[in-house]
Amino acid sequence: MFGNKENVSTHGATTLIAQGTRVEGDIHFTGSLEIEGTVVGNVRSDDQSSRVRVLHGGLLEGEIWVGDVVINGHVKGNIYAGNLVKLASKAVIEGNIHYSLIEVEKGAEVVGSFVLEQESTNISKFPKEAQSADSK
Repeated sequence: MFGNKENVSTHGATTLIAQGTRVEGDIHFTGSLEIEGTVVGNVRSDDQSSRVRVLHGGLLEGEIWVGDVVINGHVKGNIYAGNLVKLASKAVIEGNIHYSLIEVEKGAEVVGSFVLEQESTNISKFPKEAQSADSK
């Protein structure tokens, strides 16, 4: 399920933060972002068809504001997914997850709350107080 290659045209170009790489600062992107290394900062895309994947061994210390989120690594921060969140068996989340659809495999760990958004949500429509934390 998580190892399947999806159609590249669905998510556009892919940006990779490779294992052993550390990025400090916010990342704004379109398409797909894959994190195998460490990112200290927020990750955001205003494109609803965008996707971020934190792969096994990857670490993100910051918030995620993206259409689709797939986690099999470690995230220390809140997740705001406009469409879908998938948590694989090795996922560790320390923060709240805002989602419309969610898929959780056995073994995933979440220290935080699950917040159901009633319908697919444009990322920019999340509450303003949550967005203001992003800009700090």
